[in-house]
Amino acid sequence: MFEEQATKVKITSVVIVVGMSAMLAAVVTDHWAVLSPRVEKLNATCEAAHFGLWRLCKKTIFIVEEDPQGKGCGPISLPGAKNCSYFKHFTSGEEAEVFEVKTQKEYNISAAAIAIFSLFFMILGTLCVIFSFGKGRDYLLRPAGMFFAFAGLCIFISVEVMRQSVKRMIDSDETIWIEYYYSWSFTCACASFTLLILSGVALLLISMPHMPRNPWETCMDAEPDTLD
Repeated sequence: MFEEQATKVKITSVVIVVGMSAMLAAVVTDHWAVLSPRVEKLNATCEAAHFGLWRLCKKTIFIVEEDPQGKGCGPISLPGAKNCSYFKHFTSGEEAEVFEVKTQKEYNISAAAIAIFSLFFMILGTLCVIFSFGKGRDYLLRPAGMFFAFAGLCIFISVEVMRQSVKRMIDSDETIWIEYYYSWSFTCACASFTLLILSGVALLLISMPHMPRNPWETCMDAEPDTLD
């Protein structure tokens, strides 16, 4: 690997690390979306919720005044009794059964499975980048770029699946939630797929053969044809 090429790979690797960190933060946290019911009156409690790929957390909040941001019951950062439960496709329980009825379970299963595929692609891409610094192994940058691009694409699909899941919950007549907004875990996921896809494309471009700066280089270096 040439020194200039190695420098570009190192810079791209830093961007990849940031993208992977954002992706891991999104996967292990449960602040993808915050759901809020209609607040009928003040000086009363209401139940807001936030969830991620693996669990749903409900929080009972005592409302004294209207939310200035117009988020209904909240903001979610207000103090209150909190109860979290994992989804039924991982553990069993009453809260999980309620969640299964009130949401589209297949959406969350799909989003979680796709996120796991993304982790697998990131591991393969990382191994390819590490081994590409060996002598004569720069060809590994191409599969590394493809793996990271696939990882970013998986996260993009997972984000879209979760977005559809939230929309279905809000539109459903079986749920009490009528308002929602996407939280910081969702932002991390969006930043992650953007950085990973761009980094994957960058690695593919870096791994491309060197193009002559002067169009006459190739002609001058070519051996003259011999006449028989």
